[in-house]
Amino acid sequence: MPQDGRPLRPLDETEEVLVRALGEVMTGLPRVVDADMVRDARLPLSEYTALMLLSEAPRRRMRMSELAVAGNLSLSGMTRVVARLEKQGFIERARCEEDLRGWNAVLTDDGFARLEEAWPAHLASIRRHVLDKLAGHDLAALAAALRQVETRL
Repeated sequence: MPQDGRPLRPLDETEEVLVRALGEVMTGLPRVVDADMVRDARLPLSEYTALMLLSEAPRRRMRMSELAVAGNLSLSGMTRVVARLEKQGFIERARCEEDLRGWNAVLTDDGFARLEEAWPAHLASIRRHVLDKLAGHDLAALAAALRQVETRL
């Protein structure tokens, strides 16, 4: 029984198709975009995402734990991504000014340039695998519906 006390209602056929398709998109889309990014930009999606998130952050910096959450990775997973990007000069690590125990990942100018270089490959992949398939649909309504789901997670 759900928390609101109402009895559970089985999924109808349309709901079942939607839930399964959404699950397949959630697992399959990152794989195909990653493959495109590696092939076309020589940059894995996890690294592109870290660079993108940092480019959007104030002062191009984020606490490592916040970057991990935003990038949907564990802290150890994001630490490995940042270490790879740091070796290439795209990210630097700096002590948090507010809490000297923590670390920030900081996007370098070279990292921003690398992001700009890889952006067309990411855009092409997203258009090919998502937006072109949704042509003719109400994208604003779809985005609003997905935002409602997201805010409840």
